[in-house]
Amino acid sequence: MKATRKEHDFLGELNIPNDVYYGIQTFRALENFNITGLSISKEPLLIKALGYVKKAAALANKDCGVLDGKIAEAISYGADQLIAGNFDKEFVSDLIQGGAGTSVNMNSNEVIANIGLEYLGHKKGEYKFLHPNNHVNCSQSTNDVYPSAFRIALYLKMEHFITILERLETAFQEKGVAFNNVLKMGRTQLQDAVPMTLGQEFHAYATTIGEDVKRLKEAQSLLLEINMGATAIGTKVNAPEGFSEICLDYLVKEVGIPLSLSPDLVEATVDTGAYVQIMGTLKRTAVKVSKICNDLRLLSSGPRTGFNEINLPARQPGSSIMPGKVNPVIPEVVNQTCFYVIGQDLTVTMAAEAGQLQLNVMEPVIAFAMFTSLEYLGNAITSLVDKCINGITANTDHCFNMVMNSIGIVTQLNPILGYEESSSIAGEALKTGKSVHDIVVIERKLISQAKWDEIYSLENLITPKYINA
Repeated sequence: MKATRKEHDFLGELNIPNDVYYGIQTFRALENFNITGLSISKEPLLIKALGYVKKAAALANKDCGVLDGKIAEAISYGADQLIAGNFDKEFVSDLIQGGAGTSVNMNSNEVIANIGLEYLGHKKGEYKFLHPNNHVNCSQSTNDVYPSAFRIALYLKMEHFITILERLETAFQEKGVAFNNVLKMGRTQLQDAVPMTLGQEFHAYATTIGEDVKRLKEAQSLLLEINMGATAIGTKVNAPEGFSEICLDYLVKEVGIPLSLSPDLVEATVDTGAYVQIMGTLKRTAVKVSKICNDLRLLSSGPRTGFNEINLPARQPGSSIMPGKVNPVIPEVVNQTCFYVIGQDLTVTMAAEAGQLQLNVMEPVIAFAMFTSLEYLGNAITSLVDKCINGITANTDHCFNMVMNSIGIVTQLNPILGYEESSSIAGEALKTGKSVHDIVVIERKLISQAKWDEIYSLENLITPKYINA
């Protein structure tokens, strides 16, 4: 039978397994919130951020004269253990929970307290020497700890995601160069439009992803403003003079990012607008990535009865009944991940709207939505780059033949023949199946072969110049 220790809170007493570092309030959260099956331990950056916040708070409290130096040292040691990732498994409460993140804050308070107690030579649970609330949570509230830690963790997680997105941008740029001279037909409304190159198509993908890298960086900067020292509702109740500013200075040094203190801590404690904007930007990215995946599936469709302009790497057999079928499974799984992220944008919106008076108690579901969206979409984009984009090849001859057999190339004749004559040519080609070339040059003799060759040279089709009669 496992050894236990007895802990109490104002609801009563519980026996806590002696081998765990969390305490009674975390144990209650474990019993109360069995929602997602994903514990805080799945988000190590949040645990690390909690360590940063608790260490900065302990050092600020020591400087303000409200914590004994030895106690502050023990808390700092415990916080450093969290920052190093040595106690992630002790963060057991569900990512979605009631209480505005109180269970998360208390999980960190209890773990740090028990690490600190052992550091001081005491046993776990001997809180008279180092208390989760009185010492680790000194001059703090869940309502400034949780948002500040969440913002730091989200900033760092976005940093990683942006790096992944930049890899996607680079992959498209490289394919744009590789396919620079692959002539193909551009399409609007899924109908033939005018010629372009496959390189231009992939370069456009790189450009659109690059735009979102910039937008995400802009949105990420909104996370740099925190409300540490606000305590319960932003009035700084129970915090000593100067605590906010000193705590911020320590945080900036520890985390290494340019955090700043909100000028209005009451507003900052309730406001979740930054999350709405960031999640909206992430949704925009998901929409764009999903659209590109739709294109890739279309461009590789067939192979005999579809577009068949590109080949996606074959990843697995595509059917249990149809031999030889290969499906675009990587773009498909990325599509589905994008749908999830798009849905989480609504979750964040509703959670932000549900804030009441001086606090938004729905921040845990905001954290869940944003953390999982960044994680899942980052994983999906990594798969897209490594298992799809990097291995795409072009069917160059097929692309060229489709261009030259297309009626869409008649558009290039507008400046010479006019819209009406060009429409007549297009109509005859569509009705009879004849090529535009044969109708224009051989039958109607509207332009010479030399002029045709000038208009429809590879160089002019790739970078069109205005040519008239």
